[in-house]
Amino acid sequence: MGIGLGMALDVAGGLGLFLLGMKNMSEGIQAIAGDSLRKMIAAVTDNRFMAILVGVVVTSLIQSSSVTTVMVVGFVNSGIMSLMQAIGVIFGANIGTTITGWLVAGFPIGKWGLPILGIAAFFFLFSKNERLRYTGMSIMGLGMVFSDSL
Repeated sequence: MGIGLGMALDVAGGLGLFLLGMKNMSEGIQAIAGDSLRKMIAAVTDNRFMAILVGVVVTSLIQSSSVTTVMVVGFVNSGIMSLMQAIGVIFGANIGTTITGWLVAGFPIGKWGLPILGIAAFFFLFSKNERLRYTGMSIMGLGMVFSDSL
């Protein structure tokens, strides 16, 4: 197998893992979104400036504006957020991408992706509590997004 084919397969596998991680994290968060989470999201995103700040903070923490955007689109789709709230958060996510670059350069966060994925997999696979399973699923997605080991 040539270098070009091997590299293309690595890129395809990494992209697939990233997309699966985004999907799992988004679905897990939507599944565990109870009334208290819905009220909290509505409270912090009703003000445009707070929505932008939420987008910046969330993107800085999870280090991916793509994941933030996918989660926000999922929240709008499920009725947790309105379109106006989502616009502010996505705008903040784009600003947060700059902060993400600073964090990635300063902290080796990729080393923690695989351990996070492994620990969360136990909760997802072996828990009988539905809320804990979906929490594990969303944390598994976060681990997949961060992982640089695969």
